[in-house]
Amino acid sequence: MKVKNQIILALDVEEKDEAYSILDQTTEYLDTIKIGYPLTLAEGPSIIQSIKEDYDVNIIADFKVADIDATNEKIVKTTLNWGADAIIIHGFVGEDSVLACKNMAESLNKEIFLLTEMSHPGADKFLKPVSLDIAQMGVELGITNYVAPATKLDRLEKIRKVVGDDAFIISPGVGVQGGTAKDTLQYADAAIIGRSIYTSPSPKETLEKVINSIKS
Repeated sequence: MKVKNQIILALDVEEKDEAYSILDQTTEYLDTIKIGYPLTLAEGPSIIQSIKEDYDVNIIADFKVADIDATNEKIVKTTLNWGADAIIIHGFVGEDSVLACKNMAESLNKEIFLLTEMSHPGADKFLKPVSLDIAQMGVELGITNYVAPATKLDRLEKIRKVVGDDAFIISPGVGVQGGTAKDTLQYADAAIIGRSIYTSPSPKETLEKVINSIKS
């Protein structure tokens, strides 16, 4: 997956009109967005299909899938059939659950992103101790896309070393959580930005500033 300007918008709003207003201002610079539970639960899964059709962007469904293999398979199939290009899955549930997601996505010619470690402080207690093991499991399973935190550059760097230079890493936590796009892109292929953009009085101007900061 290639990402225009190395920025992914996390569109974590809860109303279609608000989402479309933000997309109207930002898709000049973006071709990939991340949609999570807030918008999907509020508007229904058809919102994925609607955005895909109206804006022709790549959509990553941030559902952090974490169940048994049979259930994971159903979640991935349904989500991707609604128009998402990729889906984020948890790795801590183990090889069988991860493989169910990978195999289903591949059968639909779509992708998964394996979540190794999250960007919030609470992740340090349970995910951090196993995140490198999750990344290594992903490598052994032939997974090429990963999620790793922008707020913890030392962890992001270590995860990059595990998955290798050819892997594609997207990194949340840029902006409100404290990460910067330029620093993040030392190790990640794309920085994920949410609240800094979608709560801004001018999402377009905020995004332009971020893009300029990467180039400076």
